[in-house]
Amino acid sequence: MNVKLTLSMDEEIIQKAKKYAREQDQSLSSLFENYLKKLLHELPEEKVPETSLVKQLSGIIQLPTEYDYQEDYRDYLTEKYK
Repeated sequence: MNVKLTLSMDEEIIQKAKKYAREQDQSLSSLFENYLKKLLHELPEEKVPETSLVKQLSGIIQLPTEYDYQEDYRDYLTEKYK
């Protein structure tokens, strides 16, 4: 059950938080609720709320199971700094 909560904070912090929430495509309430859940260990560490962008991009790239990103990155750096 959702219950209304009133908080008092510095206005600048509130404006920055609202901007961040908009950028994450979330409400400030859900952002704050997820933060509290994580703080109280009710939200597992690996579970990050998905934004619409993440949902759109999920599954687009399929890497081979034997893909070694460290080797690929090492090759990239070797080529870059030749």
